[in-house]
Amino acid sequence: MRSSIQIVDVDRVETWTRYRPGMCDSCQANCCTMPLEIRLRDLVRLGLVDAFEAENEVPARIAKRLQKAKLIDRYNSKAELFTMARRADGDCTWLDSKTRRCTVYEQRPDTCRQHPQQKSPRTGYCAYGARFEPRKVV
Repeated sequence: MRSSIQIVDVDRVETWTRYRPGMCDSCQANCCTMPLEIRLRDLVRLGLVDAFEAENEVPARIAKRLQKAKLIDRYNSKAELFTMARRADGDCTWLDSKTRRCTVYEQRPDTCRQHPQQKSPRTGYCAYGARFEPRKVV
């Protein structure tokens, strides 16, 4: 999928930039347009599944409930990964469309916490795209 803001082609990792601390402060959040695979513990942290359900229910049944509610697109039972649903424009459900910032930052999934240093299609690189600041009219 191509970034909805078309700054960078997130599917072509060779176009990505080597990650440096602080880059996220000026980025358009292109990583938030990629499919997000998360684990059951992330769903608990996000409040989509309660801890009792996570401990006592079969993950496939939880996945079925979350698919019906259109919160996830699919569930990989072998890897025990849930692929989160995205908005029609391809953005993550929790990305604020105006500020391009995460609305659940403190509860964000491990995949997001570890991107791009550990969890990334190209470790150490990100789909960085500079945020455009509106010009000031003098």
